[in-house]
Amino acid sequence: MEGRSIVFASGKGGTGKTTTVANLGVALAQFGKEVILLDADITMANLSLVLGMEDIPITLHDVLAGEADLKDAIYEGPAGVKVIPGGLSLEKVKKAKPEKLRQLIREIGQMADFVLIDAPAGLEMTSVTALLIGKELIIVTNPEISAITDSLKTKLIAEKLGTLPLGAILNRVTNEKTELTQEEIEAILEVPVLTMIPEDPEVKRASAYGVPLVIKNPTSPAAIAIKQLAAKLAGIKWQAPEPESPIKRVFKAIFGGKR
Repeated sequence: MEGRSIVFASGKGGTGKTTTVANLGVALAQFGKEVILLDADITMANLSLVLGMEDIPITLHDVLAGEADLKDAIYEGPAGVKVIPGGLSLEKVKKAKPEKLRQLIREIGQMADFVLIDAPAGLEMTSVTALLIGKELIIVTNPEISAITDSLKTKLIAEKLGTLPLGAILNRVTNEKTELTQEEIEAILEVPVLTMIPEDPEVKRASAYGVPLVIKNPTSPAAIAIKQLAAKLAGIKWQAPEPESPIKRVFKAIFGGKR
């Protein structure tokens, strides 16, 4: 049975798309789902960096260049998530043939419950190719007018290509008055907001360590929002843990969690 192939796209860079895709994939794996993460950003691949999986010998670029088999470019990442990373070398970028992605995705879809595709930001040819290979689309955007405008363009192109928009992830939400509200965004994009991920300093800290946030700090506000979306996609019930009180955190720091 073929799994769900969901492409994650944003109309502009800097929305936190790759970090969100990485953490969502790990969260789904934590819920017992077979998940493959595919870095479809041919020119600026960095999904492997977010997952702490640098120095990968064989990548998607080698497969697209006809120099390696797909099975050799699949690696096990945190929590058992499978990863098909992109290459970081410019030489490999030149050799890769993005048009081969459509044929590869059929093969990959047989291997997992979910294939999460990290598309390049913007609307260049490689971005459009990534939109083509996913059956469903989730837009990752920020609650500001320029990001939402670009996201609308992405959504309209995806629809023309036959990719079904599931909804939008609002990332880096601060609830400042200058931000668009959830209702305003849903009215503009004409898709539901699937989750709102708050601005969270723990995201940068986890990234600096090369460890997914949902593993490094699973009770942080951003991690909880991501886990809630993962549970929704997986069709399971999940109750967010109660946040620790400052006093409990102090005791844990002193006594190492022992009572």
